[in-house]
Amino acid sequence: MAANRNKRLQKEIADIIKDKHSGITVTAPDGSTEISDFTRFKGLFRGPPDTPYEGGVYAVDIRITPEYPFKPPEMRFITKIWHPNVSSQTGAICLDTLGTAWSPVLTLKSALISLQSLLSSPEPKDPQDAEVASMLISRPDEFAHVAREWAIRYAEAPRPPPGSGKTGASSSGLDEATTKERKKVEDKEKKRTEERRRREAYQGYNPTMIDRFTSMGFQVEQVVAAFGYVGIDKNGGEEYELEEEYIGDVTARLFGEM
Repeated sequence: MAANRNKRLQKEIADIIKDKHSGITVTAPDGSTEISDFTRFKGLFRGPPDTPYEGGVYAVDIRITPEYPFKPPEMRFITKIWHPNVSSQTGAICLDTLGTAWSPVLTLKSALISLQSLLSSPEPKDPQDAEVASMLISRPDEFAHVAREWAIRYAEAPRPPPGSGKTGASSSGLDEATTKERKKVEDKEKKRTEERRRREAYQGYNPTMIDRFTSMGFQVEQVVAAFGYVGIDKNGGEEYELEEEYIGDVTARLFGEM
């Protein structure tokens, strides 16, 4: 089964290499053209013309399941992209071709071409990223501008000449609105990162229990270390009432008395 799958994939890749007009490339995950592992690839294609993604180069992570070609390859965007059918956080893709519409007659090339076509024909009513879809529906000019800015920043798309009018480049009002929208997105990403780091700092202890001691002026890391030294049960992160003896031991440890 694996041998047949690999043989088919070798032929698919050979067909992609021969086709000089599609603009589709498939390499090893590190970008090498020498492919020895037929379970993982990187796909590359250019953003289609007359879209905010024009001129950008988009990389896609491709994982081949043992059931291929009877089940679709698993794909996600490596290059960050502002598109309603692609998660702006993870690169996850919402596309029928990679799900219910997959057929064994389809190939890696046809799947990547479908992705490229998706950039030309977004489906905001069947979104992967609700925030992006909402912007496309309610503020399409702003969507186009943010999508272009992301293409320039992450996909190395060329910046349009001043005054060209592409994606609202000549509108200072739109620039200001887009800057605010982009800052909002970046602030959300920052908050998610901070929240993740905060959860990691508690190391599985209930935050409310730890914060009872941080309110005394101690750092989270100090209290967590004291809890561990005393042997406080994490209780699956659930809050519970500490016995007086344990409270005394934690406090003593924090004050360097243990």
